[in-house]
Amino acid sequence: MKITILDGNALNPGDLSWKPLEQFGEVTVYDRTKDEEVVSRIADSDAILLNKINITEEILSKCPNLKYIGVQATGYNVIDLDACRKHGITVTNVPSYSTAGVAQLVFAFILEFASQPALHSESVMNGDWTRCSNFCYWKNPLIELEGKTLGIFGYGSIGSRVALIAESFGMKVIAYTRTPKKEISNPVDVETLFRESDFLTLHAPLTDKTKFIVNKDTISLMKKSAYIINTARGLLVNEADVRSALDKGSIAGYACDVVSEEPMKETNPLLGARNCIITPHIAWAAVETRQRLLDIVIENLKCYSKGKPQNVVS
Repeated sequence: MKITILDGNALNPGDLSWKPLEQFGEVTVYDRTKDEEVVSRIADSDAILLNKINITEEILSKCPNLKYIGVQATGYNVIDLDACRKHGITVTNVPSYSTAGVAQLVFAFILEFASQPALHSESVMNGDWTRCSNFCYWKNPLIELEGKTLGIFGYGSIGSRVALIAESFGMKVIAYTRTPKKEISNPVDVETLFRESDFLTLHAPLTDKTKFIVNKDTISLMKKSAYIINTARGLLVNEADVRSALDKGSIAGYACDVVSEEPMKETNPLLGARNCIITPHIAWAAVETRQRLLDIVIENLKCYSKGKPQNVVS
């Protein structure tokens, strides 16, 4: 089997090993691939692995040997699934590998807003404590999480993990999901979720119904003291409306690991916004998380090679 990895740098910038894939055949790794290079690099490949490379009908029609596409991520919107079915190509993905990492980042954001360690450490390093006449001081009001309400929009594996952590902090958890689940002790409708949350965290897939679920109308329901956390998909949020809300003080803060277009554009309205924390899509980036992802990628290919594919999306 000839296996080509098109954008290996995304999953493995050099701290993991591709060697286990060699048990299935010849492996060629490209760190990055431009759109115009895709066909020439995979024209005679039997299997390809990728993260964010678009695979279209036009590309597939020029790659007659291709029979397997392994998406090294959960989302697979970069693949034309109808075209893959037409050409008899199996497509797999990697679900639920990043649950721990994403939940961890959600609470990194929440704790930064609540306790503000970065702000106060910077102040101390600038000498403010050495000049202080009191034994302690704080730059902004601090928040105790116990008793606060965490609203969760979307209650899959990540949402439920976030709920578990929140409960250990003594927070009240409310949740909205399109699929009723017995384990949700406080299910609510969308309006109630926005109205009652002190912290609102998004964990839903991007669909026509969830796109821009955070907008000027839903924000208007929220407390001015509320914070929004987005580690799911950038387009769940109308970024211009969030910027306006931050500028006006309609919400207390916004934190995200995802934006509407990635890499982030200089024109993104969130740049420079007050009380806004943005990280560059790193929730999945811990070495343990990426190793788990790679292990499942390898297992997916192994199962396919044995005629029993798993995690099939097409």
